[in-house]
Amino acid sequence: MGTQKSELAGRALLTALAVALAGCTSTPDNRLISLPVPQTSAQAELEPATQREHARILASYGGEHDNARLHTMVEKTVERLVAASERPDLKYQVIILNSPSINAFSLPNGRLYITRGLIALANDKAELASVLSHEMGHVIAHHAAIREEQARQVAIISHVVSDVLSDPQVGALALAKSKLTLAAFSRAQEFEADGIGVGISARAGFDPYGASRFLTDMQRNADLKASAGGADPRALDFLSSHPATPDRVKNALANARQFSSPGPGERDRGEYLSNLDGLVYGEDPSEGFARGRHFLHPKLGFTFVAPPGFTLDNTAQAVLGLKEGGGEALRLDVVAVPAEQSLPDYLKSGWMENVDPTSVEEFSVNGFPAAAATAGGGNWSFRLFAVRFGSEVYRFIFAAKARTEQVDLTFRESIMTFRRMTLKESQQVRSLRLKIVTVGANDTVEKLAHRMATSDHSLDRFRTLNGLGPHDRLKPGDKVKIVVE
Repeated sequence: MGTQKSELAGRALLTALAVALAGCTSTPDNRLISLPVPQTSAQAELEPATQREHARILASYGGEHDNARLHTMVEKTVERLVAASERPDLKYQVIILNSPSINAFSLPNGRLYITRGLIALANDKAELASVLSHEMGHVIAHHAAIREEQARQVAIISHVVSDVLSDPQVGALALAKSKLTLAAFSRAQEFEADGIGVGISARAGFDPYGASRFLTDMQRNADLKASAGGADPRALDFLSSHPATPDRVKNALANARQFSSPGPGERDRGEYLSNLDGLVYGEDPSEGFARGRHFLHPKLGFTFVAPPGFTLDNTAQAVLGLKEGGGEALRLDVVAVPAEQSLPDYLKSGWMENVDPTSVEEFSVNGFPAAAATAGGGNWSFRLFAVRFGSEVYRFIFAAKARTEQVDLTFRESIMTFRRMTLKESQQVRSLRLKIVTVGANDTVEKLAHRMATSDHSLDRFRTLNGLGPHDRLKPGDKVKIVVE
């Protein structure tokens, strides 16, 4: 995408897709790639709120990551932090999520969640401690309960807007103001948790400047993902729900200076990195993964290629794609459609509004039954495809602001690449992993970056992964991370 304007256009397009699909995503038969069949709303309401949220988090972030070595390291870090906190009586349960995103959060019952992507980005125990202590700060300050009350107030205003006010513009303004209040309050909570977290880390003996280092690395990572053309560079990441990093870095530095000058405090980089050796990097192939405009899912056994100019992003909800410039987008998910219901009937069944019934056609894709249709929605035009693959139906939604015959042709050509993966192809798919190497006498940043098994931006990715600024150099004997197959 490259420019802020095109990025905003792309986000608007993806938002349009989400709005257009809002009716279908709430239906109980909807099943998304890499997720189990969700419970019905009746079942979910029977569970406590925290348990429902726990289930949602696991579903959205690929479930738990099974790595005993990492679990031991994280749990020991939490134990030190708890002993140094304002509430050493509180109990915490740490869950590592099998997601490449950079994120961490907590529930009021003391569950702390951290993604393997965040662990992979951190470079020492002080940085890890800064994230964990921040989330502990939310629990200690009862932010979840406060935020829940604020959200309840927004829901009340929303109800008034939809059911009472007759002027839609006045109603929309009232609702917007209430949401801005909630966002500002949440921002204040984040800064408060930062202050609590830095204090806990420092008292536990960790370098209090770990927070500012890691916040800087997260911003570099977000910038790198944006420059690489990700469909939504901040989707499901820490920065999408937290204050702007420049403000937080400044705040973290001010908090750290209250405890010490730079230097003192444990970092333990060597032991931390040794625990990362062999860690899965990026998407887990068992959950499907994207390589540029190619998507492969060995476990489900299919692959497809997006139209030229597209970059794909495999999220927990769906596979999303965005074309450079933000003029076109796509979404792929999986739904359960009864065998007795034809695909043309499914496309006309009302799961998406404004489908043109005269546009519905039936055909086949590499031997699999398929159907197509067109639909309108605001400033966007949609091309819908459904392909029956085994017992599931794969649903493609292509969107374009200026749909032409040529655009339609590229969409059709993309659908025709959908096929079953061969056994050999599935067996050859390997995950990318971190490898910890020792810098040699003749090694440079450029030489080690050249060894990275990444398709693009290897130099920038190596620097970001190792917390190196644009002018930082390596010293012989240093331990660094590289990505290998």
